[in-house]
Amino acid sequence: MPKIITTGNFKGGVGKTTNAVMFAYTLSKQNKKVLVIDLDPQANATDLLLNTMNRVYQKKPIFKETLFEAIKENNLEKSLITVKDNLDLLPSYEDLQGYERYLYSNFEDDYSQDHYFSQQLSKIKDLYDFIILDVPPQLNKFTDSALVASDYVVVILQTQERSLKGAEKYIEHLLQIQSDYNLTLELLGILPVLQQNGSELDLDVIQDAKKSFGSQNIFKNQIKQMARLKRFDRTGITDNIKDINDRRVHAVYQNVIEELNDRLKIFEKGE
Repeated sequence: MPKIITTGNFKGGVGKTTNAVMFAYTLSKQNKKVLVIDLDPQANATDLLLNTMNRVYQKKPIFKETLFEAIKENNLEKSLITVKDNLDLLPSYEDLQGYERYLYSNFEDDYSQDHYFSQQLSKIKDLYDFIILDVPPQLNKFTDSALVASDYVVVILQTQERSLKGAEKYIEHLLQIQSDYNLTLELLGILPVLQQNGSELDLDVIQDAKKSFGSQNIFKNQIKQMARLKRFDRTGITDNIKDINDRRVHAVYQNVIEELNDRLKIFEKGE
């Protein structure tokens, strides 16, 4: 069975998209078949992965249909793009802005609207070991569609007060939708993204997060500020073993994914 994970926070600019893509990239290197679903009209995950295709792998994406058209036709497979070995993408495009309007026009109740995407995803999900969803940082049908389709959530917590508040609101909503629809949706953990690499503010926010969510829910691994990680937006994801900065970034994410898998094993043992 695939493991379907949404990365989230109701505060924008916290590194949610970067981490979603890096999770997927790292898992694909471990011979896991991975799908990234960019369910955000801003298309940042799509931009990063297509940039990686173009600049790093010298591959041109072949677009058969936009994700929104594939959603309307009940055939997500038409929109799939293979980025690299073991890594596929359902890409966002500007027409995805019509997704909420489409749901409101075609389904009368919240349950039908929020479960529609999950029903479509069920047709292809068994092709993958992991499916990672990236969504906007707002309470909307993109977020609810992703949560209903997911097994787990990783909340991305940048070490600033607004991000902490956004994480708290996000988890409140997660618990509410879990209850409303009787979902088997679990919080896999909260991943700290340091704003100033170990400053007093970083430590204070992480300590507050432990009080709010419980220390067991905070990832032990943390994402530090790394210039190379920011550079990937421009260059695509490079992975040169001779480049110390590339090695550092990928080593960090290997550790994060190792912890993520350990957390998954705990939940699976409890099932």
